[in-house]
Amino acid sequence: MGAAAKRAEEENQEWAGVTPDAARRLVSAAVEAFAERGYHATTTRDIAGRAGMSPAALYIHYKTKEELLYRISGIGHEKALRIMDAAAEAEGTATERLRDAVRTFARWHAEHHTTARVIQYELQALSPEHYTEITGLRRRTDRVLRQIIQDGADSGEFQADDVPGTTLAVLSLCVDVARWFTAQGPRTPDEVGTLYADLVLRMVGAPVDRAAAREG
Repeated sequence: MGAAAKRAEEENQEWAGVTPDAARRLVSAAVEAFAERGYHATTTRDIAGRAGMSPAALYIHYKTKEELLYRISGIGHEKALRIMDAAAEAEGTATERLRDAVRTFARWHAEHHTTARVIQYELQALSPEHYTEITGLRRRTDRVLRQIIQDGADSGEFQADDVPGTTLAVLSLCVDVARWFTAQGPRTPDEVGTLYADLVLRMVGAPVDRAAAREG
């Protein structure tokens, strides 16, 4: 499968829950436009054109440009929360759970760097009501990761005197992947995930099991 075909397949999987097909095409086109031009510089005409539709057709599915951003942000942040929940609920030590959480979270930000860049850096463009809802999802993700780190600190696995500050540092490290990652770069998403998991375990003073990291 070629690179373009692979990206198209991943894109379809990412927005599989958006129906009908026309709405999904608009979401995909909006992500591309917001990432390339920024939310405020993008027009509904830009989005409709990328989706191969007329501007009038866009309003059948989304009343405003902001509604599109809200839909994209909701899907992306719900996925981030599921990643953290899965790691937190898995069996294993705090070290194992933190490694899995960081690896999958960083990898997602690399695999879906265009979407991630939009949902992480265009948040302020949301309406006050939508902003409150999305930041609520972000706080839930923060709490789940914070609890993993707290568990490690309590068990003596981690050296983390400031658990909230450490949590913020870990999240910031992973989120920033979306800013710099490119598919043409020297690392794959899996490699980024493994590297970041290793770095975070070192950050909290946990022993790094390289064999386990490679298997993950």
